[in-house]
Amino acid sequence: MTRFMPDLIDSDGINQPLPYFNVQRWSSASVKVTKLSAYNPKWPAHYTDEARRILGILGSHAARIEHVGSTAVPGLMAKPVIDIQVSVLSLSPFERCRELLAQLGYHFVPLGEFDNVYPFFTRPLNWPSTHHVHLCEAESAVERDHLVFRDYLRAHADVARQYEALKFELAARHHGLDLASREMYSLGKTGFVRHVLALAAAGAAGLPAPSRKR
Repeated sequence: MTRFMPDLIDSDGINQPLPYFNVQRWSSASVKVTKLSAYNPKWPAHYTDEARRILGILGSHAARIEHVGSTAVPGLMAKPVIDIQVSVLSLSPFERCRELLAQLGYHFVPLGEFDNVYPFFTRPLNWPSTHHVHLCEAESAVERDHLVFRDYLRAHADVARQYEALKFELAARHHGLDLASREMYSLGKTGFVRHVLALAAAGAAGLPAPSRKR
């Protein structure tokens, strides 16, 4: 991951890769990241139940908790994994959060320098995982961008459908059974993510929508 370290995962570095949006890249060859499922209306309840457990054990360490990723967008097909973003006041260090999350069955997956901005935890460790937790610093660009991207897809069904179509296209092209394939699947979404962030920024500023660069 180190060669993809951004200076932003939702910020002004639109010309940089956005690896924190696409963290399904750990080394187990059994992780089939490109299998998509129809939207499950129970996903929000699954998030709520798990968020309650996480808040219960993290206590004051958690400044904010949010449902992110594709399962957080109603109607969107997705990998059936609940992604949970937990904002903390500081990631230096995050060892205490790591210890507490371990009590809930979460395993920390080290990803090099990426751990400094968006530490990643999975439950269970082996495929198929059902929940992912991502830590980030409160008020950071990483926190903001994930929420901006999610909220834009929620508010713009047409854009969500475009994202879904892109994921299907990438899934057909990249099987996800090795690191290189998972990397290509993830990076294939980067341009779309950048474009959505640019659309959101333009809308917030009252500017014309930018065209998508391919």
